[in-house]
Amino acid sequence: MAELPKIISVDDHVVEPAHVWQDWLPERYRDRGPRVERRGIGSMRHTGGGQYSQTFDPDGPAADCWLFEDLVYIHKRHVAAVGFDRDDMSMSPITYDEMRPGCYEPKARVEDMEMNWVEASVCFPTFPRFCGQTFTEAKDRDLGLACVRAYNDWMVEEWCGDSRGALVPLIIVPLWDAELAAAEVRRNAERGVRATCFSEIPPHLGLPSIHSGDWDPFIGACADTGTVICMHIGSSSRMPATSADAPPAVAATLSFGNAMASMSDWLFSGKLVQFPEVKLAYSEGQIGWIPYILERADTVWEEHRAWGGVRELVPEPPSTYYYRQIYGCFFRDRHGVASIAECGVDNITFETDYPHTDSTWPDTKAVATELMAGVDDDVVYKLMRGNAIRMLGLDLDGGGTGLT
Repeated sequence: MAELPKIISVDDHVVEPAHVWQDWLPERYRDRGPRVERRGIGSMRHTGGGQYSQTFDPDGPAADCWLFEDLVYIHKRHVAAVGFDRDDMSMSPITYDEMRPGCYEPKARVEDMEMNWVEASVCFPTFPRFCGQTFTEAKDRDLGLACVRAYNDWMVEEWCGDSRGALVPLIIVPLWDAELAAAEVRRNAERGVRATCFSEIPPHLGLPSIHSGDWDPFIGACADTGTVICMHIGSSSRMPATSADAPPAVAATLSFGNAMASMSDWLFSGKLVQFPEVKLAYSEGQIGWIPYILERADTVWEEHRAWGGVRELVPEPPSTYYYRQIYGCFFRDRHGVASIAECGVDNITFETDYPHTDSTWPDTKAVATELMAGVDDDVVYKLMRGNAIRMLGLDLDGGGTGLT
């Protein structure tokens, strides 16, 4: 294999700096908008799906915390993990002073990307959670909508604005109203944004399912504007688990389960038939499970479609729509690479997961080079960057440095 192509990572994360909503919210909302306060932490326990049980102690270790309505979100080391030794990537409180600046500062992030053989990066939120559900849960809907818009303005204009295309904008939408969500997609598409967060399983958030038809305005806006619907594991605020007392490692092992369920949902929803231009992207779910799900879905369609409720809804084998409209991504998945033909050489992208504990930073080039051993150079190019360029409409290999 020739030297590994520069990577485009379709799943990284930003730890929002403390000023975001105080600077970007309209002035009338700022006193009620999210703000950061340093507190001493007593105890903290992960209860699943991005939820924590916590106590506070002024004499405890310090953490910078987001405060919003009744919510207190504690910054944690395993979320801003890069720069720490593996055994120190613990679920413990952390301040901005202790984080690597690339977690929250765009110029430092680009420097860390360059160190890591990464040319461009898509970053999911932290405090808003993976699809903005923090603001969906807000008691004041007007304030929640203002916070969504402020985040997107910061994302586009500040986080990505001076990066010359290295940082690719990913927006959030007001999930409680599909028409408002569609309007936010269109507002941002006008300034070049081509990716939005969405929940892998909306009913887990108390929202309508994709089968309901309620999401059609949002899906239609994404189809019309070429905006990719990006669904991160955990974007339903629930992770697969076996029992309440199972260690978090069990859920981490099963983390692909929601992506697998979500893809099955979409394949049989009829929405990929109704909106043939819409594109879906699954983030941090890995890919080794995809060939079997496609095989099983096609078998169910072939043998059970009459009683299964999809005879008229899905006129072709479900895998047809996967290969046409869905992308997966990976960063450590030898089984997926071995099955890349079935996963789809045009359907798979790569990620680094900076700055989480799963991140391959700063060794991503070495990790990817080892994974790609024996893979044809043209396929390596597609997996490392080509598919992401096409999915996101990037103008990189065409000689430009930004969005098309």
